[in-house]
Amino acid sequence: MTVFLKYQRLTVLWAFFVFIMCNADFGSVGKSHLFFPGFDKLVHCGFFFMMVVLSCNGYIRKNGAGNLWFKPAFVITLLAILYGAIIELLQLWVFTWRSGEWNDLFADTVGAGMAIFSILVTTGALKYEKK
Repeated sequence: MTVFLKYQRLTVLWAFFVFIMCNADFGSVGKSHLFFPGFDKLVHCGFFFMMVVLSCNGYIRKNGAGNLWFKPAFVITLLAILYGAIIELLQLWVFTWRSGEWNDLFADTVGAGMAIFSILVTTGALKYEKK
């Protein structure tokens, strides 16, 4: 467990930050003229992009860049999407001042997918770089 926390410390902190931000009651701040329609979806996408990047960073630091294949990448992405689904269910049933939306879960999935795609492309390119 301590080995996991050694490499995934930033991921755990980020997941806690995402949980707090997604379930906090911001009152009328979200209706401010400074935010455009869809800003919430962009934030969800960014949150989960960063979560997958941090998780892959911890995995790569522990196992090496050459060991990030399809299976661990799929598991990391699936866990991030599952975490987003749990947050949306909590918003629906526990944190009633928030609303659980399918569109938010879709934005979470897009962010996780963008992150894993960019990580896989980058690690793949590093394998073939000229030495």
